[in-house]
Amino acid sequence: MAARPTTPASPKNVKLKSPTPGTPLYGCEHIQKLFTHTQETTNTSVTYYKNILRCIFDNNPLQAQTTTGSITTLTPNYLCLQCPTTLTPEDALIHGNNKSHRFYVDSRSGAIFCQMCDDFVWDPTLEDLRVRRIAGGTFNNRKRKHDEMFMDPQADDSKFITNNTNVASCRANGLRGIYNAGATCYQNVVLQTFLHNPLIRNFYLSDGHQSGSCDTQYCLSCAMDDMFQDFYATEITNGYTAANILSGFWISENKAFDNLVTTKEQDAHEFFQFLAEELHERNGDGRKPEIGCEHSCNCIIHQTFYGKHQSTTTCQNCHGQTNQVQSFLDLSLSLENLTQKKGKKHAKGPTSLTLQDCLEEEYLKPDKCEYRCNKCDSTQQARRQTSIKLLPNVLSIQLKRFEYKQGRNERAVKIETPVNFPLSLNMLPYHSQARGADIKDQYEKARSCTYDLLSVVEHKGEIDTGHYVTYSRVGDQWFSFNDHRVELATKSDVLNAKAYLLFYIVRSLA
Repeated sequence: MAARPTTPASPKNVKLKSPTPGTPLYGCEHIQKLFTHTQETTNTSVTYYKNILRCIFDNNPLQAQTTTGSITTLTPNYLCLQCPTTLTPEDALIHGNNKSHRFYVDSRSGAIFCQMCDDFVWDPTLEDLRVRRIAGGTFNNRKRKHDEMFMDPQADDSKFITNNTNVASCRANGLRGIYNAGATCYQNVVLQTFLHNPLIRNFYLSDGHQSGSCDTQYCLSCAMDDMFQDFYATEITNGYTAANILSGFWISENKAFDNLVTTKEQDAHEFFQFLAEELHERNGDGRKPEIGCEHSCNCIIHQTFYGKHQSTTTCQNCHGQTNQVQSFLDLSLSLENLTQKKGKKHAKGPTSLTLQDCLEEEYLKPDKCEYRCNKCDSTQQARRQTSIKLLPNVLSIQLKRFEYKQGRNERAVKIETPVNFPLSLNMLPYHSQARGADIKDQYEKARSCTYDLLSVVEHKGEIDTGHYVTYSRVGDQWFSFNDHRVELATKSDVLNAKAYLLFYIVRSLA
């Protein structure tokens, strides 16, 4: 017997929330017109709103406020309630004028914005859907299951709290952009690397710098303290104006960095060195680190960034050795000579390097030099081998992309050679104690020499007219910081960047 044909079900009409005494039925008169125009417009708007809420609240906490459709940004976007379009605040006004679509949803909270009221409005029907979605992950109004209703709250507090607690309005603590104050992107990227450095962050958030008792005028450390408080103590995701830091920078007496105090594009690496030295002087022993010496200090900058080089010079005549140890803030790795060597070796294809290539060139291959040997009491040919004696907690690396060409017209040239860098870096081969150690000892030392990528600073474009952006890791997610604009980034985005500065944090800290 043939199956009986079935009639397709008619679409369900959306029922507006029943009026409550003393509570308006609609969020505003404009939403009332939308919902009372036709049943079809009501159904469409509510369907779009449900889809928007799914998009916002079905992701993990960080993505929930940053991912909306194809747009991933930290600052709020607006999702049209009348068509499947995601817009920036500026574009929403244009869209409204062109399409006569006047109702939008905030991409972070799901709140309704009425363009005609020019304000957020509270609509009982839509708010009921939003609260149900947040609390239980469903739009159904069914009662909870018997075992959930009568469960012992002490038996599963986390589940009870999750099902009965609203989502926090801001879940991306510390994620904000910094406004460009006129060719200050080179400062912004360095500040972002400090903001997402857990050692620096914990220092300032635990009152490591006593701003209240500091009597230094235009103190850069006080300005940093204020910035950390604004980034981590307030639920704001709009851009930050680093006015106090700029003031302290421009008024600084550090003459070594006078060339940075201009309105032209400058070097992010030089600003990193400047900021580190200033914060050392404000929080450390007050001594300026001397080039070529071993300087130890217990300040937060030395605890975070400073390591020690060891240079071993071997006389070729008597084979006598001398060792010299000096402190370093960062590792500067040359690209030009290595690029030329690789280019000659692989003439047919494009030249590319790895970070390990650069480290091996600097720390595994000895140099020839002339050396005044005390034993021989004369100048002799010698071999100099540089290694790392003490690794820092945060390893900062500069890939020297800007080189000065000597000649009649001295000029700076940018080296665009791609350098592949890893998410995890083993620094043991470049450590002085690794040489000659047995396998077991090397295995133990490798654990303390493993680093994870924390931030990447990239320079795009020409030397004088280029632009800096940075990528920083927050938990397991990567974000790109382009002045005041903050976006989610993939690991592929990060690893494909033409890095200028790299910051790695030692894994044992975790």
